[in-house]
Amino acid sequence: MKGREFSASLVAGGCAGMCVDLVLYPLDTVKTRLQSQNGFYKAGGFRGVYSGVLSAAVGSFPTAAAFFVTYECVKSLLGSSESPYVAPVTHMVAASLGETVACLIRVPSEVVKQRAQACPSSSTYQVLLGTLREEGVRGLYRGYKSMVLREIPFSLVQFPLWEYLKSLWSWKQGHVLYPWQAALCGAFAVWAHTGGAAAFVTAPLDVAKTRIILAKAGTQTASGNILSVMYEVWRSRGVPGLFAGSVPRMASISIGGFIFLGGYEKVRSTMLRNDWIPN
Repeated sequence: MKGREFSASLVAGGCAGMCVDLVLYPLDTVKTRLQSQNGFYKAGGFRGVYSGVLSAAVGSFPTAAAFFVTYECVKSLLGSSESPYVAPVTHMVAASLGETVACLIRVPSEVVKQRAQACPSSSTYQVLLGTLREEGVRGLYRGYKSMVLREIPFSLVQFPLWEYLKSLWSWKQGHVLYPWQAALCGAFAVWAHTGGAAAFVTAPLDVAKTRIILAKAGTQTASGNILSVMYEVWRSRGVPGLFAGSVPRMASISIGGFIFLGGYEKVRSTMLRNDWIPN
């Protein structure tokens, strides 16, 4: 990957990530509170839906930038291929590695954000200091495994499909897609392979991730055993508990696909086209 393309992917990914996280933050807060051990209303209800937004704002840019830089670099290293068999595999590998790297940045931000969302009386700074004081840096990575397991299944299908739809549309109209077209491809890629179903099916993993992050240090839940946490949720709240927050999560993923991928294409193409960055 050339220096210009690297820089464009870095900035475009960061801008897209920050945009989608800030726009859809209230939905994320509602989802977190629905999944909280304390219940929706005790966790804050509809009050202060932007609690913890500072953590999201700080973490969004580097997280999305890390994903897209990794994604584009892996694609470049593996080489582009027009084969209908090879290209999807390349995109799957690139997206999976991108998620793994991005989660190294996303998880600490997610830990602070979700704890602030579930306890609106505490500021982002207070939550961060409290976590470091009680658990150290390790506490900021609680829920890493469940986060990666939640994200990779989406990326394995969404990004190969997104790339295929862009390629097909571009070939039919005879020129590179406009950013709004890439955004439509992104939104369709989310719904074509899931219809919202994947967001619903993987909801128990998301619930487990939230419970692990919010659990008090030293408890069995905080140990990070995903199956154990899901079993405990099922035992205490039944099947509805395992799918808590699935509606706002489905809405967030669907709208987010349009904003995230469309924003990425818009910023990246603009930077490359106008020579805002040197060769």
